Amino acid sequence: MPLLFSGIDEAGYGPMLGPLCVSCASLKLDSWSPGDGAPDIWALLSEHIARTRKESKGRIVFADSKTLKGANSSTKTHPLTHLERGVLAMLGTKGSIPESDIELFGALGVAVGDEPWFQGDPIPLPVGNDPGLLKIDSASLRTLMEKKGIELASIRVGAMGVSKFNALVQEHGTKAATTSVMLVEHLQRVKTTPDITHTRVTIDRQSGRTHYARLLSRVWGSIETLEESQRASRYGIGDELGVVLISKAEDAYFPVALASMSAKYVRELMMMRFNRYWSSRIPEIKPTAGYVQDARRWLKDAESLIQGVDRSTLIRNA
Repeated sequence: MPLLFSGIDEAGYGPMLGPLCVSCASLKLDSWSPGDGAPDIWALLSEHIARTRKESKGRIVFADSKTLKGANSSTKTHPLTHLERGVLAMLGTKGSIPESDIELFGALGVAVGDEPWFQGDPIPLPVGNDPGLLKIDSASLRTLMEKKGIELASIRVGAMGVSKFNALVQEHGTKAATTSVMLVEHLQRVKTTPDITHTRVTIDRQSGRTHYARLLSRVWGSIETLEESQRASRYGIGDELGVVLISKAEDAYFPVALASMSAKYVRELMMMRFNRYWSSRIPEIKPTAGYVQDARRWLKDAESLIQGVDRSTLIRNA
């Protein structure tokens, strides 16, 4: 029986500048039974993919985005090389590989927003890989996935701008409301995936929160609580649905790793746009990734230029 195997993760929850990106990656497996447990996609596709850069030996690495994003100071390899290779190669198994960030955003359902610092000409892709080699990667991966009865169902990335982020924090009095809103949006889409009899969803849990039944009931109505502990939060509806929230889920579940990579790749490309816009106005300003310490440095350096900017559209309040 077919299984929809989905994973959800975020990138950019902590920064002061730039978007919060939450991604949901879903695979379809042709043959699966509830007693089989969660599929080990790394093992099934080990001919072409790996869990870590150290063991990759040329294979495509799918892992926590924090382990794949290179240092911005690197002079040998583009910081996005490994993130980009996995995301674009996987997207290519379902269609053509995007040739610009605008094409990528369209394929992933990313709403860039109308802030001027996210506008401008498309950024050509790939930024850190050879296009020809990416096509070979993707074709080889597609062939192996077809052989194993695995298909990419979708990758979707929600990008929440600073204005909405701040509005939600003010309305709900908690920063967690931002990810909750996007989580529900992704789960609603998972629920309505056609031709699926069984669904398994794994979500990276980053806070100390353990109770999610109320949030999940907004999507599925009545849902059974199986476990709510520091180890894991688990919920289900018979054999039809299983939802697990655990810390470091990207290390154990392939779709979460793919979601982590997709969210991070989109955020990095949007920050490339952000830095392009401001550096065109202050050529000497050093780019920022938006994280708190460096964001404060950047805001000080850009102080003269952003005085007339609505700060609620540029700087997060939490």
